[in-house]
Amino acid sequence: MTELTLLHTADVHRATFDALAARIALGARLSHVVRPDWLARAQDGIGADLADEIAKTIADVPGQVLCSCTTLGPVAGAAGAVRIDAPMMAQAARIGGPVLLVYCLQSTRAASRALLAAAQEAAGQRQEIRMLDLTDLWPLFEADDTDGFARAIAGRVAAALREAPDTGCAVLAQASMAGAAAHVAADVPVLTSPETALRAALGLTGG
Repeated sequence: MTELTLLHTADVHRATFDALAARIALGARLSHVVRPDWLARAQDGIGADLADEIAKTIADVPGQVLCSCTTLGPVAGAAGAVRIDAPMMAQAARIGGPVLLVYCLQSTRAASRALLAAAQEAAGQRQEIRMLDLTDLWPLFEADDTDGFARAIAGRVAAALREAPDTGCAVLAQASMAGAAAHVAADVPVLTSPETALRAALGLTGG
């Protein structure tokens, strides 16, 4: 049985990944570590103490580790975890064309952009990265208004894509944003991270 430990900073992701595993990986055994305090501590930058704590947690758990928090991704990735957004960024680079990179938390901005740029370089792409700041919508997620959060993101993303018809794809940077994709009326791919990352962490292929 494949074992996978997931590091989350919001408890809502536990149910998301359990449901995904039940659909695409019935033989997988998932364990969850939920640490909202890590995200709170990381808002002004990830200090050495927090980085060491994350690295120790990753080293202490059995099997593969998937970090579902984009903000913590660089530190978790350096410690050996799969970054939730890495497979998605590689997919965006393969699609090509200008990319609309959408984020709802300021602390994810730099990490997401850097990861996408690295994926583009690895794929031999040098396409424009267009940032869409939706940080004003984050309070909806914090208030557990997941439907309102998803629909608000979808409306803004659809509007941005209408204004830039040459866009190759849109990337929803955070796992918490994934529900918005189903509500976006667009002719280009709108990429989300949870299923793509889970497949990668479990060594699965296909979508």
